[in-house]
Amino acid sequence: MPVSLSSRRRFLGQAAAVGLIGAGWPAWAQDPTKSPPPKTQATAPTPVGPAAPPAGAPPAAGAPPAGGDLPPPDATAAAPEEAPAPPPEAEPTAATLPLAGPPRDRPLTKAFPQKGRMILQSTRPPVLETEMAVFDKNVITPNDRFYVEWHSGTVPAAINTQSFRLTVRGNVVRPLSLSLADLKAMKKVEITAIDQDPGNSRGLFQPRVPGVQWGHGGMGNARWTGVQLRDILTMAGIRPGTVQLRFKGQSNLVPGAPEYMKSLDLAHAMNGEVIVAFAMNGAPMPMLNGFPLRLVVPGWYGNYWIKALTDIEALSSPDQNYWMASAERVPNNRNADAAPGSMSFDSVPVSRMVPRSFITNVTNGEKLVPDKPAIVRGIAMGGDNGVARVDFSSDGGLTWAPAKLGRDTGKYGFRQWEARIAKPTVGKMVLMSRCTSLSGQTQSMTPNWNPEGLARNAVEMVQVTVANPEAESDALQ
Repeated sequence: MPVSLSSRRRFLGQAAAVGLIGAGWPAWAQDPTKSPPPKTQATAPTPVGPAAPPAGAPPAAGAPPAGGDLPPPDATAAAPEEAPAPPPEAEPTAATLPLAGPPRDRPLTKAFPQKGRMILQSTRPPVLETEMAVFDKNVITPNDRFYVEWHSGTVPAAINTQSFRLTVRGNVVRPLSLSLADLKAMKKVEITAIDQDPGNSRGLFQPRVPGVQWGHGGMGNARWTGVQLRDILTMAGIRPGTVQLRFKGQSNLVPGAPEYMKSLDLAHAMNGEVIVAFAMNGAPMPMLNGFPLRLVVPGWYGNYWIKALTDIEALSSPDQNYWMASAERVPNNRNADAAPGSMSFDSVPVSRMVPRSFITNVTNGEKLVPDKPAIVRGIAMGGDNGVARVDFSSDGGLTWAPAKLGRDTGKYGFRQWEARIAKPTVGKMVLMSRCTSLSGQTQSMTPNWNPEGLARNAVEMVQVTVANPEAESDALQ
C-alpha cells in the first residue's frame, strides 16, 4: 500500500527528533520527498581509475612524457602492467527457501532501517527472515541480520525515550510507572537466548497451512541485557490470588484486530530467568526488534517475547484474550502433532521450544567432489534446555555418528557443531543432523503437523550431489 508524503514527513520528523535516523538508515529514509529505490537486479560498480594529476603538476614517477611518447630504448624498463582486477561479484537479489512447494523464491532487501540484507516475507506487517549463511558465521546473530516478525499492520514509527513508561498494574499493591532511566538504574542481568518464531519452518508443513511461509530463518540468538522481571514485580508487590501476568506492547493495530497480548503463569514470571531487556548484543535493540524494551522468555517461543513492552498486568484469573484462548495453540501432546487435515483435538497455547538442528554451510543442490573430505557445519538448540549431543548422517538417516560440538553459550543459546565426510562417493547424498537436549528429548524423524504450522521439530535434510567436475564439464559439451 503506498505511503502518503504527509505520513512519511510525520514519521521521519518523529524519528529524527528522538535520534532514530542516522548512520545505517538508507538515504531515501532521510528525505520524505523521496521513495525507496525499486527492486532491480544488482550490478557491479564501474571500476574507477586513479585521478589525473592537476594541470601544471610534474609527471608522476615512471609516467610517460607529455604527448604519450614512449621512453627511449635505453631507459629503465617499466614494471609489467597488472591485469585489471575483476569486478566485484554482484549481490544476489533473491533467496530460494527449502519449502514444500512453490513459490520458493523470495526477494532479498536492504531497504529496512537498521537492517542489513534480509529475506523479505512481508512488508506490512514487516516480516524479515535471516539467511542460513548468517548462522554459519557465529552463534550470536548480528542485530542487523536478526529476523523480524510483527502481528500489527505497522510498527511504531518513533519512541520518545524521555516520556516512555512501563506500567505495572492490576492485582498489585503498588502500581508502577517506570521510565527507562528507572529500569536502567536497577540491577542488570544478561542472558544468551534464542528468539524463534513458533511458525519457523512453516513452509515445510505438508499438507500446506496458511500463514507466513517461513524457511528456517525465523530465529536468532542474542545476548540480552536488562532487569529481572521478578525484581519489577517485587517492587510492585503481587497480591495474593494472582495467577498470571499479562504483557502488552506498543503497536498500531489494524482496525478490528484483537490486541496482541501474551501471559505467563506467576511462578514462571518469578523464576528469575525472564527479563525485561533494553539492550541486544551490547547495543540498543533495533526498532524492528522491539526498541526500547522487550520481554525475553528464555526457552519459550518468540510470540511471548513482547516487543516495545509498555504494560504488565497482574491477573487473578487465567487470561482469556484471543491470543491465549483461541490462537497460537497446538495439539496437547509431546510433538504438537495431529493427523494431517485434522481440526478437532485437545489444544494448549504453544509455549516451550523443542530441540532443533540445521546444516548451515551446505545447501540443497550443492556439489561435492568424490573422495575429497568435506566438512559439514551447523547449529543446534536444545529448546527449553541445553544441547546434550548432535548426531550427523550422510546417508539419509541409515547410520549416525556424533558431531563435534562448539563452545557452550548457555542452555538457551545456539550450539555450533561440525562433522566430517571422509570420502564422499559418486551419486546423491542426503545429509541430516539430529539434536538431543539435556532433558533427553530428541528430534523426530517424522515431521509433525498441526493446522497453524507451529513448533516444527523434525530432522531436516540437505540433498547434495557428488560428481567429478571433469565429468560434469564433459556432459555439458
